Amino acid sequence: MIDLNDRVIRGYLIRLVGEDGLKMIEGMPEGEITDEEVATMTGVLLNTVRRTLFILNENKFAICRRERDSNSGWLTYLWHLDFSDIEHQLMKEKKKLLRNLKTRLDFEENNVFYVCPQGCARLLFDEAMETDFLCPMCGEDLVFYDNSLFVGALKKRVDALSSS
Repeated sequence: MIDLNDRVIRGYLIRLVGEDGLKMIEGMPEGEITDEEVATMTGVLLNTVRRTLFILNENKFAICRRERDSNSGWLTYLWHLDFSDIEHQLMKEKKKLLRNLKTRLDFEENNVFYVCPQGCARLLFDEAMETDFLCPMCGEDLVFYDNSLFVGALKKRVDALSSS
């Protein structure tokens, strides 16, 4: 089983399935179990359990096996969790985040911005020029926005992710 106290893994799972989903994962026993049994054991609503299991299944963290009752013909779905691929998934997420941060950094470094002092809008230079440097929302004069602090924070984050 994975270390659910690891803040990276915990944060990833919360983003994926939410707090209730994480509660379900924490309370789910080893081995195969039905969704109804999971709901009873964990105290999480059955709909939440099913939604969480389907999300985990889509991300290859839950495996489902169908079993047909020979007398009634009813299908029973048996679930078990498999987090053996979570490191690979986390690396994919990290690469995606790094790519998005680099794109944003490039955008911030290569553009000039103007903002409304009232906080209505942030416009590119060309957009500000089209509105005669007046806020399109409230009509205030736009002022130059120095984004160097934001660019510095982005660079720091990109460097930290690149080196880890």
